[in-house]
Amino acid sequence: MSFTNKITVIGLGYVGLPLAVEFSKKYHVTGFDINQKRIDELKQGIDRTLEVDNSDLKSVLTSSHDSKKGLLVSNNPKDLESSNIYIITVPTPTDALNKPVFTPLVKASETVGKVLKKGDIVIYESTVYPGVTEDVCVPILEEVSNLKFNKDFFAGYSPERINPGDKKHTVTKILKVTSGSTPEIAEQVDQLYKSIITAGTHKAPSIKVAEAAKVIENSQRDINIAFVNELSKIFRLLDIDTKAVLEAAGTKWNFINFSPGLVGGHCIGVDPYYLAQKAIETGYNPEIILAGRKMNDSMGGYVAQETVKMMIKKGATIKNSNALVLGITFKENCPDIRNSRVIDIIKEFKTYDVNVDVFDPWASAEEVKHEYGLDLITTSEELKKDYNAIVLAVSHNEFLELDITKLKSDIGVVFDVKSLLPSNQSDARL
Repeated sequence: MSFTNKITVIGLGYVGLPLAVEFSKKYHVTGFDINQKRIDELKQGIDRTLEVDNSDLKSVLTSSHDSKKGLLVSNNPKDLESSNIYIITVPTPTDALNKPVFTPLVKASETVGKVLKKGDIVIYESTVYPGVTEDVCVPILEEVSNLKFNKDFFAGYSPERINPGDKKHTVTKILKVTSGSTPEIAEQVDQLYKSIITAGTHKAPSIKVAEAAKVIENSQRDINIAFVNELSKIFRLLDIDTKAVLEAAGTKWNFINFSPGLVGGHCIGVDPYYLAQKAIETGYNPEIILAGRKMNDSMGGYVAQETVKMMIKKGATIKNSNALVLGITFKENCPDIRNSRVIDIIKEFKTYDVNVDVFDPWASAEEVKHEYGLDLITTSEELKKDYNAIVLAVSHNEFLELDITKLKSDIGVVFDVKSLLPSNQSDARL
């Protein structure tokens, strides 16, 4: 199937930008984002998320509305009018009570609805629970556009599978699930993605199946990590090295390898709540899913509490003592700070009146200040030399170059959350 489609990608973050860049190598793509600063940077060929190489970004940028291919970045809704394919990749967070927040999805749907024309297709990639595309988003498109669903315009769902910071499993190398609101549209959506996804596609039988597939991918990982986090707590009480146990168990051919740790980010730490919410609405209490979430959400506080216990045993005065937390991003070698559970360690330390320094060479000091109210240390030269506690929370490569022994006090303790350091350099690890 050949395409003459003009595509708009709504939301140019970790998901939208890599997708827009890949599509722009074959089609004309308008990348739309409401963040003026983000648009200004992208126009200069700068991607602060580091998901797209700056030289690759510059190579596809265009200022023309009529070019056959290339990426036009804009925050002007008028630039969306000539497109006939709209792909929505905005974030879907949760609130303080872990309830789904659809505001970005609603606003994006309203924006598209204002420019929607007969024959257009709107594809959603944002993670949602089954039914959101057709029950929440489509009615907005119909109301704003005054067009009829599956008569005048159509919809699809193709869940994002971006892994921030992963330069091996990039957007084109990850098999893509696709779906459409009619069999014909499902095929068209599938062929569209197949034209750029070298790993291939899987056409789901319905939009709801595709939505459900996405949300259980991360729920499954969440539950498995919760299991090994619980094992870690048990083995710590038994004075057994969890990593050694997992390595031994991993020699069995069908053992599934997971590591304990903090579970944050925009997917694994959020998506299970979406599925749980939908289950609760239907009258079912999802016990395993919520138990996994409860376990994983407890780990930051647990690390801080165990660290304070070790400090006390070594004779430290806890009030006004100094702690260093290494890393604030939600994963290693990546600048993404969204839903980082490292903040739980920091907050728990502060309940003991511990002074906390946070060092992360990957994160943006401006973003950390805005998101968490913390003053970030971004270079090792700023670090003190007498920390009573050091918590290695994120396994950035740069932390391997630090001389931990020179940073801690004589009675200082080290909790290696990520088991990055040699075992003789830490007092505890998950």
